[in-house]
Amino acid sequence: MGARSGRAARRSRPVGEGDTRTTSPQGTRLRTAVLDGPWLVLGKDGRLTVFARADEGLLRWTQSAAAGGRWAGPDVIATPRLSHLTVVRGADGFVRFVGRRVSAEGRATGVVHASQYQTGRPVTEWKPVGSPHKDAVSAGRVGVPVAAVSGSGSVHVFVANAGGGVSMRCEDAKGAWGPWRDLQGSDAYEGAVAVAAESGQVEYLAPGDGVAMRWRQEKPDGDLVRCPDLPLSIGPGGATALETGPDRITYYWADAATGGLFAHRPGSWMIPLGGSPAEGRIAASRASLDGYDCTVLAHLTPGGEIMLAACGTENEGGGVWWARTAERSSRPPALGCDAEGRVVMALIGEDGALRIASQAAEPGLAMAPSVPV
Repeated sequence: MGARSGRAARRSRPVGEGDTRTTSPQGTRLRTAVLDGPWLVLGKDGRLTVFARADEGLLRWTQSAAAGGRWAGPDVIATPRLSHLTVVRGADGFVRFVGRRVSAEGRATGVVHASQYQTGRPVTEWKPVGSPHKDAVSAGRVGVPVAAVSGSGSVHVFVANAGGGVSMRCEDAKGAWGPWRDLQGSDAYEGAVAVAAESGQVEYLAPGDGVAMRWRQEKPDGDLVRCPDLPLSIGPGGATALETGPDRITYYWADAATGGLFAHRPGSWMIPLGGSPAEGRIAASRASLDGYDCTVLAHLTPGGEIMLAACGTENEGGGVWWARTAERSSRPPALGCDAEGRVVMALIGEDGALRIASQAAEPGLAMAPSVPV
């Protein structure tokens, strides 16, 4: 199933290292960067929210009405000094933020977290999750945290520890944190991904030295069990995980050596996805297109173009056809669906402003031109 865009391509201008700028309603110039994780989130009330980062804190744009075209924001939400910030939505509809806190010199000091319980409502106080290491030198070498929320609302936070393995800490549904657990592993790189299936089972994938290390729960809220390593060479942007069947996770990534795109479901073959090389993470979402269950993919090329594709869910082997969207960015896009099931793509445009593109009222996957927010 093909994908197409509603406007012609435009020339890009040079960009920096990925941070861009936008203007708040108060006129403040804000350095803007996307978050790790799915930073376009659908709330329980049917409204979408976009989250991004700035020097001043967390940025939030909120859809004014479900499936509507008007947005409010950006709200600027104060955060501690962070080097990275990950967002994750649980089955309960709550949004959790997990960040790596750093000192004024940029050394990691531990993990912090906060929550948003309703769309557009205040974010809770930022509280410490801590570090798997007690000494400051080792704590300073802890990797970027990622998180998943089980079906019971338990938050699982994963980090690469100073020894190159993986550590995990879990908050139960009542808000009590257990101890840090060493999941073992070795040579864990940045770019890990955690995901919770609809059943509530949590799975975690960490890029390693020529392989990807994987852990999963055999039952909801059970122990995380180490699975056989996968022969995947995941690029610096990391992997994206999408549940494509009951308790069946498909991973999408760009190859570390070539930038080529691949998909893999553990227990099956790796599937080349074709198209242009990718820069950063691939965005992935499921949507109903012409009555068919489909997977929608988007990625950023090294030249700053955003490419879009759709295929039958778990039918990547039947062919994935990529289309230029004519949208340009310095950061990978985010994908989701609105309250009416239409595909929505969020991106930070060349001018540094948030832009939103929505599915047009046409057969297949045709995206209308993006509009600034």
